Amino acid sequence: MRFKLANIVLEELPQFVREPTLCCRSTSVYRVEQGIMRFFDAGTYDFTTFFGGLSTQKWRKYTAAKEFYIHMELRGAACSVVQTRADSFTWDTAEFIEGTEVAYPASEEWASYDAKLVVGDQDVLNAVAVSSSGALSIRNAYYYTEINESSLRPVELALATTTFRKEGYIERNIRLVKDCIVGSDEDISSHFRMHVVDNGRSLDVDRLQGSGVSIYPNNNVGGAGGFARGMIAALEQEPQATHVLLMDDDVIISPESIVRTYNLLRIVNDEYKGAFVSGAMMKMDEPEVRWEDTGFLTSNGHCRPMKPVMRMNDLHDVISNEIYREPPSIPAYADRQQEYAAWWYCCIPVSAIKQHGLPLPIFVRYDDVEYGLRCRPGFITMNGICVWHSAFDNRYNAAVERYQTTRNAFVAQSISGIAPLSDFTEEFFHNVQLELKKFCYANAELALEGFEDYLKGPSFIMQPVAEERFMHANRVKEQLRPFDEIREEALSYGVDLDHLTADRVTLDIPRTSKERAEDLVTFNGQRIKDYAISGKVGIIDARGWEYPAGKIRRAEVLIAVDTYSKTAAIRHKDKAKFKELWSRYKRDMKYYKAHKDELTKAYAAVKDEITSIPYWKNYLGIA
Repeated sequence: MRFKLANIVLEELPQFVREPTLCCRSTSVYRVEQGIMRFFDAGTYDFTTFFGGLSTQKWRKYTAAKEFYIHMELRGAACSVVQTRADSFTWDTAEFIEGTEVAYPASEEWASYDAKLVVGDQDVLNAVAVSSSGALSIRNAYYYTEINESSLRPVELALATTTFRKEGYIERNIRLVKDCIVGSDEDISSHFRMHVVDNGRSLDVDRLQGSGVSIYPNNNVGGAGGFARGMIAALEQEPQATHVLLMDDDVIISPESIVRTYNLLRIVNDEYKGAFVSGAMMKMDEPEVRWEDTGFLTSNGHCRPMKPVMRMNDLHDVISNEIYREPPSIPAYADRQQEYAAWWYCCIPVSAIKQHGLPLPIFVRYDDVEYGLRCRPGFITMNGICVWHSAFDNRYNAAVERYQTTRNAFVAQSISGIAPLSDFTEEFFHNVQLELKKFCYANAELALEGFEDYLKGPSFIMQPVAEERFMHANRVKEQLRPFDEIREEALSYGVDLDHLTADRVTLDIPRTSKERAEDLVTFNGQRIKDYAISGKVGIIDARGWEYPAGKIRRAEVLIAVDTYSKTAAIRHKDKAKFKELWSRYKRDMKYYKAHKDELTKAYAAVKDEITSIPYWKNYLGIA
């Protein structure tokens, strides 16, 4: 039978309007209207792109498909269609495959183009290019394979998304699901459900529910709790889901990504039937940038993308995205074995949920990391399976990065034994000392609070305290104030916020080796000796992971600026506060070292209970 793999995208979505080369690389203007791609003038239209091409190498690797075909319908000016290929040595343009060109005369009627793709052993991506002598329209374009119907796997795909007062995003995505998936003529339409867990209880259930969409008003239990509720709903739906696709709420989706995921699962081979499908995170403000598809935990506890950042409007990057291989055989890269898939788009087989349980009740941060490392699945990534997400580098929140990250990393490692190559005490030390050097005592204290809540043992985290602790962290973190509120105070230190440039905030000043050693030993002049320059003011980036060592050196006052939100905070060196917090850190570490084995044993003992459906139903109040 003919089995569709992927559509050549004809979606009218803002990301494709802003970056049309994700779909088609053209020499003339085109526009998509109601599923028809209209070319307005003579030109060449090459579909060897991130969304337009077929990743034949990946389809062969992950599925039962071995041969590939293309169907397309054309109307208008005289044109020709030629097959294209790209391999690891392809750079700017795809190669036209000799002997595959098919010519069509001008016609007012739709003409069908059907062809078997010529796929070489080294090909990564295959597609077609259309050359037209004038205005031309294309519709109903897709790739397919021939397969025995009896070999198709039964798939019931459940999309679970957790939302907290992000109506603008979630309502648009619900509409796209209803119109382009449930309401489509694709096979997925009768095998798909969307479960929306509304932690903010702000959605209009009567208006939005129906047509394959269910909405669950929920207590604010964070992403972990919301996704646990979504998993439970998928397990209890009729028919029961075979796969659960977890997705963030604040994303822009392409329905085609979900259709491709479903089609892939229908013909996935035995080797990858238990794998997680990890969709890429594309940047919302730069829709051609692929930020991450899978990540890994470094030896010092950092979350890092497995692949370098790539631009999907560059053909060589499109190819590299499919063939990139991490080098785990090199000792310095050993921690890349600690791979996980983030939950902005992660499709999990229900068999994995039944075997490994539900997430940990840790609200936000490390829930997806811990789950991926606990399950240890294979991972499937592929061009065209993705969402668009606002970039994390512009969304720093100390309540998350200091309290949640510190607490949850230790909790996750102790319960599940994840990331044996990672030492989270190193990251904890780094974060505390970094905040102290920058006079950000409130956020240093947040990291200490997160660690101390871990030291309380599993009975603390098993209670419904997650929301209260997160809200507390948001209340006591350093509060950045709008420029209007802080302008006069900044002027008193000689800083005119209205005339700052981004470069002046973000660029640093180099230090000598002697200066580096002095800053390290004295915590920027807060212990042993004070070497501050009277009246020195440093202007620095407010994001906690930045270390502008040269600009903070010997300062008495620091003005931390968030250029993204146009807010700032003024920090004053406080040696007494430094001493208090540094002594507290040393006490905490002394206790941890004395009780580490006892804590680890206690946390590990609750693993089965804390990841079970009965526990979560009670926690969520739906028992």
